[in-house]
Amino acid sequence: MSEDSGKTTHFGFSEVPEGEKAGRVQGVFSSVASKYDVMNDAMSLGIHRIWKDAMMDWLAPRPGQRLLDVAGGTGDISFRFLKRAGHGHATVLDLTEPMLVEGRNRAEAGAMSDQLDWVVGDAMALPFPNSTFDVYTISFGIRNVTRPQEALNEAFRVLKPGGRLMVLEFSQIPNDMMQKVYDLYSFNIIPRLGQMIAQDRDSYQYLVESIRQFPDQETFLDMVQRAGFENAKYRNLTMGVACLHSVWKL
Repeated sequence: MSEDSGKTTHFGFSEVPEGEKAGRVQGVFSSVASKYDVMNDAMSLGIHRIWKDAMMDWLAPRPGQRLLDVAGGTGDISFRFLKRAGHGHATVLDLTEPMLVEGRNRAEAGAMSDQLDWVVGDAMALPFPNSTFDVYTISFGIRNVTRPQEALNEAFRVLKPGGRLMVLEFSQIPNDMMQKVYDLYSFNIIPRLGQMIAQDRDSYQYLVESIRQFPDQETFLDMVQRAGFENAKYRNLTMGVACLHSVWKL
């Protein structure tokens, strides 16, 4: 679908033309890039590290595998993947170049430089041939894509037969009372942390709103299956604050 089709999409709680969303998302992450890792620790009380380790536990990387880490930002998932695999290759793709610059400056990136590529690119139009990768990961990124279904279709295209897609994303807590408590924390505390640590309240207000706009676990499961994936499963993390989806291209 063309970007000038008149269609709109959500940017947090706002409706914007589809063609504007990518630029706005780039603006958010360009603004917070230098403080992104610090803010992740502050917002989640460090729990995002446990979630990412859980992702690797379920993924169980194997030597020689090729990973595409979309919305890979500062490289957290790729570094974990390469350490677990022992040897392999990871391509970190992100729409926002300042995030990749931060990743390349990390100590792990220097130690693994011969196993890493850093690519500026769009999840909806990946610059890779069909059947290129063994594993595709996207961690806290797919909710920022203008048309997530197109990103899932692209994931299917670039994975080899037998390849695996794993998505780690914020989700919905199935307990209404706990969801209300979490909402109070999210909307009242996280934007203030953004102001204190990154001097950017608005970007973190958007990030909180974008979580609430993302489909629940079962709806997203249907989306990955529509892209052609099979053996679709998910696991809730921290009562559903986050969710891991695992699917295969058979």
